[in-house]
Amino acid sequence: MTATCVHVPVINGHSESIYVELISDYDLEEVKLLLADAPGITLVDDPVHQPYPLATESAGKPDVFVGRLGRDLVHEKGLNLWVVSDNLQNGTAWNAVQIAKIIASERLSNA
Repeated sequence: MTATCVHVPVINGHSESIYVELISDYDLEEVKLLLADAPGITLVDDPVHQPYPLATESAGKPDVFVGRLGRDLVHEKGLNLWVVSDNLQNGTAWNAVQIAKIIASERLSNA
């Protein structure tokens, strides 16, 4: 996985171009459905009308906005996406708390 953080002059916001290389081939529409159903994620991906997740539009909102999903042109298992969020609503510290909750929940359910 490769993430490139883009800092732009907005009051609050965080944008990343993310490349993920998956273990096996994937169906792009299935990935979109998974993201659309994931808690805390708002999928903004409509190639016909071309809306894009913007840091300015994520301001004041707790969700992470994901869009511009596409197959990588070089690696068949590669997936490119654009991700934005309000860094004050959903920053690194809050993400760490969310991940810790998931790990704790999984450990309790497997005990």
